[in-house]
Amino acid sequence: MLALAPKPLHGYAIIQEVSRLTEGVITLRTGTLYLLLRRLRDQSLIEESDDRPHADEDDDRRVYYVLTDLGRAVVEAEVQRLRTVVAVVRRQGLFWGKS
Repeated sequence: MLALAPKPLHGYAIIQEVSRLTEGVITLRTGTLYLLLRRLRDQSLIEESDDRPHADEDDDRRVYYVLTDLGRAVVEAEVQRLRTVVAVVRRQGLFWGKS
């Protein structure tokens, strides 16, 4: 869902963005991606987007996805939850890596 936060993306672009954001740690396979997209759509966290690039840079077969308002709220809540977890770990002296 973080990959969709800045702008609508199609499937392959999501795969590329996830790899870029995670510095290659997470590699999505096509089958896994479309299963996740279907689940996220069923939960109303994402939807198909009408916002598309110019026709010269697009392919009619692509489906673009965007976060819904609910999806954006879920991402924001998860970011806050992770901030809280990191703060607790640091306060407890359990974080041995660099800040």
